Amino acid sequence: MDWIIDDLEDWICDLLRDFITGNLTSMFTDVNEKTGTIANEVGQTPQGWNSGIFNMVRDLSNNVIIPIAGLIIAFVLTYELISMITERNNLHDVDTWMFFKWVFKSFIAVWLVTNTFNITMAIFDVGQYVVNGAAGVIGSDTAINTEEVIRQMQAEMLSMDVGELLQLSLETMIVSMCMKIISILITVVMYGRMIEIYLYTSIAPIPFATFTNREWGQIGNNYARGLLALGFQGFFIMVIVGIYCVLVNSMTIASDVHGALFSIAAYTVVLCFALFKTGSISKSIFNAH
Repeated sequence: MDWIIDDLEDWICDLLRDFITGNLTSMFTDVNEKTGTIANEVGQTPQGWNSGIFNMVRDLSNNVIIPIAGLIIAFVLTYELISMITERNNLHDVDTWMFFKWVFKSFIAVWLVTNTFNITMAIFDVGQYVVNGAAGVIGSDTAINTEEVIRQMQAEMLSMDVGELLQLSLETMIVSMCMKIISILITVVMYGRMIEIYLYTSIAPIPFATFTNREWGQIGNNYARGLLALGFQGFFIMVIVGIYCVLVNSMTIASDVHGALFSIAAYTVVLCFALFKTGSISKSIFNAH
């Protein structure tokens, strides 16, 4: 009778080990896939991420926003011309150079508005270059060695009885479920950033129309800082992903399997929280508000 119980216990242990191994393999594979997806997402330019949305935003900018920007340019330049004339004692102290300067500024203002889309895309191209450079480092140095981690955990599970394996099964199931939820939140961050980029890009001609005026120029300057912040937010995302992968890779599985599992969960929660903070961090660095 005892051998039947022993065989049944061994069968249950093998079943639980297979279940745990499946959960762990899925979990670590998801981590590698998610970090790779993040690198791919943040490395996309607006036109590369979704060409349909990009074309729609470009058409809106060209057909709806640029005419409004033209009105703003006319107002700003007229206001500046009146201000120059009144400052010169109502043309009694006039200098012809100031009219040449005004015409030159007008030319620059019109050129900026008509080339707004090219300029904004150039800013994101610079951001993409930085992100792709970081992605190369992160992709090559921080990918989790799934086979090695699984091997360590399998070796540790051989010494566990049915009760411990049941506990570990429950833990892996909970952690795996939490990581899938966090994976959805990470996707929300990625999509939210791209939608914010499209919103910024769609209205670009209006702030660009204010660049050449001293009083109104703060609008354009702040907008340009916001574009830079969005472009370099991708770099901060890549740095956070790299830190996360290094932390997970540095865990010692053999000494404490339970602690290692919850450390992974904690690191993933921190990753998600830090990703949500990248926007405000980038804007703070570039003084965009």
